Amino acid sequence: MTTAFADVNVIDTDTHLTEPHDLWTSRAPAGYADRVPHIVEVDGQESWAIDDQILGRAMASSVIDRQGNRCRGSAFIGWTFDDTHPAAYDVPTRLSVMDEVGIYAQVVYPNVAGFGGQKFADVRDPVLKLMCVQIYNDAMAEMQDASGGRMYPMALLPWWDIDACVAEASRTAAMGLRGVNMTSDPQASCPLPDLGDRTWDRVWDVCEDLAMPVHFHIGASPTTMSWYGTSPWPSMGDDQKLAIGSAMMYITNARVLANLIYSGMLERHPRLNVVSVESGIGWIPFVLEALDHQADETAAGTMDYLSMRPSEYFRRQIYACYWFEKIDVAHTFDLLGPEHILFETDFPHPTCLYPDSLEYAARGLAGVPPEIQRMVLQDNAAALYRIPV
Repeated sequence: MTTAFADVNVIDTDTHLTEPHDLWTSRAPAGYADRVPHIVEVDGQESWAIDDQILGRAMASSVIDRQGNRCRGSAFIGWTFDDTHPAAYDVPTRLSVMDEVGIYAQVVYPNVAGFGGQKFADVRDPVLKLMCVQIYNDAMAEMQDASGGRMYPMALLPWWDIDACVAEASRTAAMGLRGVNMTSDPQASCPLPDLGDRTWDRVWDVCEDLAMPVHFHIGASPTTMSWYGTSPWPSMGDDQKLAIGSAMMYITNARVLANLIYSGMLERHPRLNVVSVESGIGWIPFVLEALDHQADETAAGTMDYLSMRPSEYFRRQIYACYWFEKIDVAHTFDLLGPEHILFETDFPHPTCLYPDSLEYAARGLAGVPPEIQRMVLQDNAAALYRIPV
């Protein structure tokens, strides 16, 4: 185990599971094994399918090869399960790697369904669509138990059906899951209003009452996610597109936070916690200052439904995950309030900190008082996710 932060139980608040090929088929009820997400061959490549709909190639979704070496650039895109390290998909191996790099616990997000479950949008059969979500959540509850309380997956919500969202949030909380994962733009894929509409208040009510934080991972909607994103110019090469697309995707959550705050959602639900995942933190002070400024620029009375400044809602209810940042991190903590910052590594995705995660973190935390380091690396996440440390 690394010696960096040896007296801290570091909680990594953004990692991903490369779903085993039988995750859905092994749990499907009779008659559904060839309808739930399963593997088919398309043009000689293994791909994920639901019914007759192709979701995309069955990638390894990992930059760590079978020998534990880190891939730089875009070459990993062609990998299969045989090429990638088993820690990407196997719980016991993942726990061993966590021990090696000094991580005590991890929060886990999906791949196949999209980071916000948005890839299930086009499934035509509503029974099948809900089944896909529930089987995934059942498998994640099993994984949490199998990890001995060290891996904490966030539950997918059937965001195309508000009644089903309420029921699934309650069901997964009863199974012991510690939060829900949400798409940022349901209106882009189904005939529902956006998340600022009061129609969604029933979902936020149950999440608030059950202490289930709501997570918005970058790339959690078709409006913000394509493999390279829409940011790179077409003339760029694959590696350049990956670099530009990844960097620009971080700040797409600026739009999400702005809408959450201005919608009044947090005003109406003061005990609801929201997490901005894999977005970094350096841009947040500027955006909060901009939101405060723009609130002052609106016509008299148009912001009266908010009882606080926009920036104050962040300090009351919003958490943000950071990982690679090293420049003036201590000052950013001061501006945002260190009690709302979480640490992540994004294992095993392209921007992850593996293999020297904590040594990398130590460089950014140089000069930060030990008690603040402990808050960011351990205490904030332990309290938010009710993780014993």
